[in-house]
Amino acid sequence: MSIRFNFGGDEHIFGEVSEEMSLASFFTGLSMTNAVRAANIKGVTEICPANASFQIRFNPDLLAPQDLLAELQSMEEAASKADPVLKTRIIELPVYFQDPWTHETCLRFRERHQDPSSTDLEYSARINGYATVEEFIAAYSGQPWFVSMVGFVAGLPFLYQMVERQKQIQAPKYLRPRTDTPKLTIGHGGCFAAIYSVRGAGGYQMYGVTPAPIYDPARKVRYLSDEMCLFKPGDIVKFKSISRDEYDATFEEIEANRWQPTVRECTFSLTDFNRDIYGTNAKLMELINGR
Repeated sequence: MSIRFNFGGDEHIFGEVSEEMSLASFFTGLSMTNAVRAANIKGVTEICPANASFQIRFNPDLLAPQDLLAELQSMEEAASKADPVLKTRIIELPVYFQDPWTHETCLRFRERHQDPSSTDLEYSARINGYATVEEFIAAYSGQPWFVSMVGFVAGLPFLYQMVERQKQIQAPKYLRPRTDTPKLTIGHGGCFAAIYSVRGAGGYQMYGVTPAPIYDPARKVRYLSDEMCLFKPGDIVKFKSISRDEYDATFEEIEANRWQPTVRECTFSLTDFNRDIYGTNAKLMELINGR
């Protein structure tokens, strides 16, 4: 695949690996941003990987735009042939699906939804071919997700489920955005899940909430004391469906600053994944259980 480069104003260059999301596109973009970071190019000030693209910010007084473009193009062939293996982490995140907070919010904005007579979960289950909401939740939390980008709002991860394309859960955004979304909502738009790091406007379908903070600029949360954002591109996330009692107990532990998520170091090979998707996922999920 050939990367399409475009300049964004005087200080940015944007590289589009592909018009559609795939793990192969993500790995090419990640290889490019890693190569730029390793090259330590004088004048490059920021490197931002995204779902199937990336953006580089530079100081044009130190680095001519055409020189940077030439440098990036010289890296492209090596990036496309890079071994798609990533040393990363798998993180288990508790989620209270069918919670009262997102339910109340979705009822306030039904006139902005494709189907005002259904909840977000009921609508998403139906259009994805699931007979019940419970079956939909089981599919949603049954296989891990790949963090392909962090941004749009500080700390907000976009996640792509690690299943074959025909089993990708897909759902459109609201017809018109809401003016309110509860903090730590698990949302879904297109093929991407997202976790709302802060309360605010939004248009993704709402499925549940996690009790676990994922963004803390004050760095008071024990597991966010070193990094204010929990997630980074390349992380693997496994949602764990929990009950209201489990949510309340976890929230109490978080308030007391005694809780932290289960995080395990792992190695992900795209080649192995493409060869055996569910076998690869099973091995990753075994790490969560300490096996």
